[in-house]
Amino acid sequence: MDDDTSDEAFTELRSRNLGGWGVAQIAVGTGLAVYAMWVGILQPGFRKVPLRLQVPYIPASKAQVQNVMTLLRGRKGDLVDLGSGDGRIVLEAYRHGFSPAVGYELNPWLVRLARFHAWRAGHHGKVSYRREDLWKVDLTKCKNITVFLAPSVLPLLQDKLKAELSDDALVVAGRFPLPDWSPCRVEGRGVDRAWAYNIQEQRTHTRQRDNSVVATGSDADNKVIPENIS
Repeated sequence: MDDDTSDEAFTELRSRNLGGWGVAQIAVGTGLAVYAMWVGILQPGFRKVPLRLQVPYIPASKAQVQNVMTLLRGRKGDLVDLGSGDGRIVLEAYRHGFSPAVGYELNPWLVRLARFHAWRAGHHGKVSYRREDLWKVDLTKCKNITVFLAPSVLPLLQDKLKAELSDDALVVAGRFPLPDWSPCRVEGRGVDRAWAYNIQEQRTHTRQRDNSVVATGSDADNKVIPENIS
């Protein structure tokens, strides 16, 4: 991932005014002292998730959601949001005709918040929010995947996506791009930017890169070193 892109996104995240409702949702997502007690005492399984794979919750902005939907335009079928937070991406995807629309989130407070948002929007039972570890979710049948995750987890996520997704799948990343992939489309600017990745293209790029490395290595092995003539 481009360091300038990452630094720009972090700078905008720090300076952005989330507003009262945004702060309130982060408080709910964090769970304050109750959630800390729940994680520390009642749910030791959560502690098995390595710190570098835990992702802080920051609500997606309206512009970020809109950019994701723009990149998904023309697509249909299912949609899966990995690390779905308060569920707004899933809810908006359903409004745009994606079904089933499913969000996977490990934080139980955020799952409850997402279900409340769906109920308030009149879509209770039409979208699904599941409290599951995204690393254990089987993606082999998924066609549309969205991710708003921290840079620390994206390199590992690339491997999972490439290993499990079919060639006709599309991945849309918001806030931070996938570090080693080449997007087929980009929408928005700054922290609101979103990147779309075609899985078939990523596999083609990987094969071309690997073939180039093999060819370069072969040329080096076959290079004839002239003997010294005295």
